[in-house]
Amino acid sequence: MIGIDWGTSSFRAYRLHNGQVIDRLESSAGIMHVQNNAFAETLRTAIAPWLADGETRALMSGMISSRQGWVEADYLPCPANAATIAASLTRVDFEGCDLRIVPGLSAQDSDGTPEIMRGEETQIIGSAAADGLVCLPGSHAKWAKIQAGQIDSFTTYLSGEAFSALRTGTILGRTMNDAPHDPAGFDRGVQRSADTGHLLHHLFGVRTQAIMRTLTADAGASYLSGLLIGHEIRAALPPGGHATLLGTPELCALYARAIAQRGGTSVNGSADSAARGLVIIGELAQWI
Repeated sequence: MIGIDWGTSSFRAYRLHNGQVIDRLESSAGIMHVQNNAFAETLRTAIAPWLADGETRALMSGMISSRQGWVEADYLPCPANAATIAASLTRVDFEGCDLRIVPGLSAQDSDGTPEIMRGEETQIIGSAAADGLVCLPGSHAKWAKIQAGQIDSFTTYLSGEAFSALRTGTILGRTMNDAPHDPAGFDRGVQRSADTGHLLHHLFGVRTQAIMRTLTADAGASYLSGLLIGHEIRAALPPGGHATLLGTPELCALYARAIAQRGGTSVNGSADSAARGLVIIGELAQWI
């Protein structure tokens, strides 16, 4: 089977045999980089060698199933587990290969505000995380509650995208250099997030500290990162809590550092959680 994790900015494909990754490829051909909705052509070009070698089934997850993707798949409401997801695959017409898409998940805040995810559900399933919290850092960081082996609920934080917007589109960015990551500056930001006061108030402090020369231009971006991640963790993780982290090594390292500073603990999940999740879903769908 071929497993495909097709996101907004990246494309990852795995050739899978007996539950193991035997070949893989990665490119920047995320859905926002595919011109004229040429998803079929993009996929065929990428996996042509595997199709020629006899693969006849492919399973996709991620933003490829969104309104901006190839075929929009419905969201399944939480709580949901691997079995309910496997029973809700959407078939996509694709010559030469039986192609199906994993649905996303939806949830609600306590006030009824909707939450959505696409792709993260497959990573969570593949992580085999025990009951508790799973955090997926990124532009739109997800914190999912796992209970009784299913995704019970989740919450999204715009931390990564907010960092980028503040760093490049506000006056705060003018106080910062494009310098290497500054661990001490990051720690100061996390520490500040624990103080009383609103995030917006703390954000203005990035500028005032730079003006008063108590925060250097080289440390500014790291401080801002720590401030945002610290506020996120403060909201998402109970004091002394534990989380499984799924994401890039660089981001997971930042989150682990901030969680430890806030008195919690964390463990990194498998880098191949998406591939493993696709295997599990395919098996439950009696497809492989």
